[in-house]
Amino acid sequence: MSNPDELLVAISAAVESERSNQMSLTVVVGGAVITGRLAPEAVWRERVAEVLKDSDRLGPFSEIFAGGPRGGGAGRGEPPTHLHFHLARILQGSLGIPETGGMYRVAIKDISAWTVGDLSYFDH
Repeated sequence: MSNPDELLVAISAAVESERSNQMSLTVVVGGAVITGRLAPEAVWRERVAEVLKDSDRLGPFSEIFAGGPRGGGAGRGEPPTHLHFHLARILQGSLGIPETGGMYRVAIKDISAWTVGDLSYFDH
């Protein structure tokens, strides 16, 4: 979307203000379907930093994420520019990748479609 969807910006702002990860959302970005729960940017960054810190190869990158929000607009009086997904999956056919859920950051302006809720998938 060349103009970010006002509803998505409002949803992201509400998630940021509540510091909650209970809002489930499914979005289409560049043809990919991503489904999961939204998290405030600070919580998302903290979790990514924790995962990276435990990695021998990627540990040095944890410091980049450990700081406060810098890129999502949160905390600067500006509207959020990104959604931060926690426990999210990219849906591909009947599979959710990764199966356990991942951490995704999606630019609101790049979302072409969305719906409230976490789409489920079933292994037949």
